[in-house]
Amino acid sequence: MGKIILASSSPRRQHILRQNNYEFEVIPSPYIEDHTKTDFSYEFIESLAENKALAVVPLVKEPCKIIGADTVVVLDNKILGKPNGEKGAVEMLKKLSGRKHQVVTAIVVIDTETGELKKQSVTSEVEFEKLTDKQIEFYVKEYKPIDKAGSYGIQEMPKGYIKSYSGSLENIIGLCPTALAELLNKF
Repeated sequence: MGKIILASSSPRRQHILRQNNYEFEVIPSPYIEDHTKTDFSYEFIESLAENKALAVVPLVKEPCKIIGADTVVVLDNKILGKPNGEKGAVEMLKKLSGRKHQVVTAIVVIDTETGELKKQSVTSEVEFEKLTDKQIEFYVKEYKPIDKAGSYGIQEMPKGYIKSYSGSLENIIGLCPTALAELLNKF
């Protein structure tokens, strides 16, 4: 398969790759994401993942596969990105409280030797319990979800916060290993 580079500093994505026995190096992407767009489309999220991977291409010296990924939380066809501080996290969690939403992760793999690019998006669904203000404030203070799309990490949510989810749990966390394996096998 050759050398693999993860174009992300996300500890969650790194953990998923390690759990699935990938040997890889991390080169965080210098790409600056556009946070002004709020309408969801698969094309948009895939372009973010692609741009993250493409920004790492000039930083590598030997042929490799570069993995770029982007995860968004989608509520009513609107993207909920990373919150703007604790107040923003509280507001976002209030919007998600008692509702179903989608978590979409786009994965792009670039072969630097051939320039070939493959991409795939995976959608999972999460439903929150109806949360009290006290639960929301506790979660934001204790878990500091400022670096997470939608202001939460499903893997750290206390009991009584998530009603249900469907689809890949790893996708909700930040990278679907099945989709990644399918993409890598296409090369």
